Amino acid sequence: MIETKYDKGLTAEQVIASRQEYGDNVLTPPAQVPLWKQFLEKFNDPLIKILLVALGLSIGLSIYEFFWLHQGAKIFFEPIGILLAVVLATLIGFLVEVNANKKFRLLNQTDDHVKVKVLRGGHVTQVPRCDIVVGDIVILEVGEKVPADGTVIDSINLTVDESSFTGEPSAWKTHDPVAAAAATEATYPATTLLRGSTIMEGSATMRVERVGDMTEFGKVYRDAQIDNDIKTPLTQQLDRLGRTIANGSYIMAGLLVLGRVVAFFWQGSEGLVADVQYFIETVMLAVTLIVVSVPEGLPMSVTLSLALSMRKMLKHNNLVRRMHACETMGAATVICTDKTGTLTQNKMQVYQAHFYGLENGDRLVNDDTSTIVRESIACNSTAFLDDSDPDHVVALGNPTEGALLLWLHDAGTEYMELRHEEKALAQMPFSTMTKMMATVINSSTGKRVLLVKGAPEIVMGLCDHVDGGVTFGLINDELAGYQSKAMRTLVCVTMLTVVSRSA
Repeated sequence: MIETKYDKGLTAEQVIASRQEYGDNVLTPPAQVPLWKQFLEKFNDPLIKILLVALGLSIGLSIYEFFWLHQGAKIFFEPIGILLAVVLATLIGFLVEVNANKKFRLLNQTDDHVKVKVLRGGHVTQVPRCDIVVGDIVILEVGEKVPADGTVIDSINLTVDESSFTGEPSAWKTHDPVAAAAATEATYPATTLLRGSTIMEGSATMRVERVGDMTEFGKVYRDAQIDNDIKTPLTQQLDRLGRTIANGSYIMAGLLVLGRVVAFFWQGSEGLVADVQYFIETVMLAVTLIVVSVPEGLPMSVTLSLALSMRKMLKHNNLVRRMHACETMGAATVICTDKTGTLTQNKMQVYQAHFYGLENGDRLVNDDTSTIVRESIACNSTAFLDDSDPDHVVALGNPTEGALLLWLHDAGTEYMELRHEEKALAQMPFSTMTKMMATVINSSTGKRVLLVKGAPEIVMGLCDHVDGGVTFGLINDELAGYQSKAMRTLVCVTMLTVVSRSA
């Protein structure tokens, strides 16, 4: 897809100059809230507010009973207990969330170091996303995220997910300015790729135009920081509980005061001193009723429950930023996931290749069949090889296609030369729907051919015969043997001779 003879990418000196002029491809993190402010935010909890009111009333009541009624120091146990409940509930929640925020910052830094394929100094290599600079040529495939804003300079059936910007989950893109000009309804130009969007179909090569905060994603990032004021269902329930407790205690205290006032007027006055003492006792009884109605242990119970939930989820590699989110996440009853159920070295290589028509089935020579095999592996592929270190060539992109390119490289064939000479005329990228990939090229054998590779049952279903008198039963038996050894099988065929090259 990349014509390295015409564009070799940035040199090391140009990368340094671009970074000095335009900056790094890193988003400026939001200003950190001081720790003391984060701690004070924990006192916004509705139950904590009720406890603080109860604490003030309890302290006042204890002082009155200690100095005026000459009761012992044990009357201060109640306010001390409330104070400890407030401190522990707020402190535990504060420490747990601070620890979670540290882990989130580490995750964000890890995201900046995801490897992306770039063309530098004439070699396809991988660099961290944060090292991308303006002017870099980036190679993108299905499933990869665009690391910066840029212009498409080459593409094949390119569709991207721009839903984070426009709500459009499938936006068509192209490197052809004429075709892009016809897409008048597009929010962003059809030749532009935005950081944060995902390649859904096809492949692309882009030239980076903006990095870091200057990208559209950077602008959205600044304007859409995490809103910590959103109330979870648990917070809303605690709000209602707090209002219920407060209103109930106020009503009961009011009824108590009203009853004692009615009783006072019913019994009559017993003197000024006795009357004052009676009303003071009435107020103190009302305050006591309010204080004892507050469940001091409830905030601590809620905090400990959520903190333990965060800890348990962390053991299962689920990091939660805010404690109250555990209750919301815990409401999920069914979670659908997909994963690879094997542990490997994250490497793939060709164990055995068998091409019918080749000598011994896997030896490439200088006949037309070998030429078609070379072209099929090199051109009908979106993978690349990082050969900047000749002694340690690394496959980039799709692991299966990369393994085929390594096999071709070990056979002494330069795949990029074939791609340049037999440039793809049309290509259908691999997808989970079709389970195959197809590319049309002008073969050096003198014919325009359609190269296909994919799942055996799909590709073979499109064929009506095999050259050399080989039967489909023989092929199926050989495939069954490979599959019984837990090997990944792939069928590559030349499906059709379209027209002669001279035509």
